[in-house]
Amino acid sequence: MKKTNAMRILDREKVNYKLNVYEPDENITGLDAAKKLGQDPNKVFKTLVTKSKDDHFVFVIPVGEELNLKKAAQVAQVKKIEMLPLKELLPTTGYIHGGCSPVGMKKQFKTFIHESAKNFDKFFVSAGKVGMQLEINPQDLISVVDGTFADIIN
Repeated sequence: MKKTNAMRILDREKVNYKLNVYEPDENITGLDAAKKLGQDPNKVFKTLVTKSKDDHFVFVIPVGEELNLKKAAQVAQVKKIEMLPLKELLPTTGYIHGGCSPVGMKKQFKTFIHESAKNFDKFFVSAGKVGMQLEINPQDLISVVDGTFADIIN
């Protein structure tokens, strides 16, 4: 199996992770992915890319939750944040919808991971391709993406 950019970066940084692969359905949701992985949806996180007037930000939250844009703007220290339009995702990050990893985007954007991740020894994030999830220690992910834990959901 061909490694994704995210896996190559984790290998280069000598970060331990486990790759979990599942057969994705068309229009699969994060909750569907958690079910296919046999995991608690609170341990499976989705990667959301947003934009402000001048910058982009990445938010990693549990698949069953919604990003609170007001809290997101506060932690990013900007006036307003909105979701990145889908048509801008691939050119901005190098990833497609459903396969967006917080690791290995075209440019490293300021990244915030929901604080509930700290409750787990390992949690799941996209490996950079639909049907592939990384099982990784949240502290390791924070150090690789130079991220911050934050309260960012409703």
